[in-house]
Amino acid sequence: MIRFEHLTLGYGRRTLLDDVSASIPAGALTALVGRNGTGKSTLLRALAGLGERQRGRILLAGKEIDGLTPRRRAECVALVTTERVRIPDLRCRDVVGLGRAPYTDWTGRLRGEDAAAVARSLAQVGMADYADRTMDSMSDGECQRVMIARALAQQTPIILLDEPTSFLDLPNRYELCTLLARLARDEGKCILFSTHELDIALTLCDSVALIDPPQLHHLPVAEMIRSGRIERLFSNDAVRFDAATGRVEIR
Repeated sequence: MIRFEHLTLGYGRRTLLDDVSASIPAGALTALVGRNGTGKSTLLRALAGLGERQRGRILLAGKEIDGLTPRRRAECVALVTTERVRIPDLRCRDVVGLGRAPYTDWTGRLRGEDAAAVARSLAQVGMADYADRTMDSMSDGECQRVMIARALAQQTPIILLDEPTSFLDLPNRYELCTLLARLARDEGKCILFSTHELDIALTLCDSVALIDPPQLHHLPVAEMIRSGRIERLFSNDAVRFDAATGRVEIR
């Protein structure tokens, strides 16, 4: 569903990823992991068509990203960022309705099918009863669910999320990622999200894309654990990664 070939990303004289290739399948939840500053957000933005790349090809659902108009790209991929929306008086249903922008006319007016898509998306993330609540009156976890609902209302085969578990407590992190796994498997979507939660990545995801600059390695979870790549990347004299539990322990 997502394929990139010989992709090179960086800024200035710094190269983050060099000549990397991978295929991220549909119907699966894939975690993007790596140390801070290694290019996770840069890669997600490039895959969404929002960031420059130095070299390489990106294909979304079999279509070359360079050949897609902004509207066609918005019909193919949705991006959920780490930004927290806290605008007073902005209702949840209005936020989710923004996901229908690729399908509305120049007035932006929602038709019957658009309203139905908004209602269905809110229900999918368990937020149907919050439709008329304002974003500034909800918790971080609730707001994050609304932003995912917006991506669902966009009805794209691909959803990218940049650290969706940021600012959430442990139960909400697992609940949110369980929701993402269900959406990927039940809806057949290709979902790729960046995270620092290695335990979540190794217990709830189907595969892991590991950035070990300037390379990227993409493997099913069990194969990634057996490879020892995560342990080598995240363990040092002060920190130990336990592959059995997915936990990072401070010594």
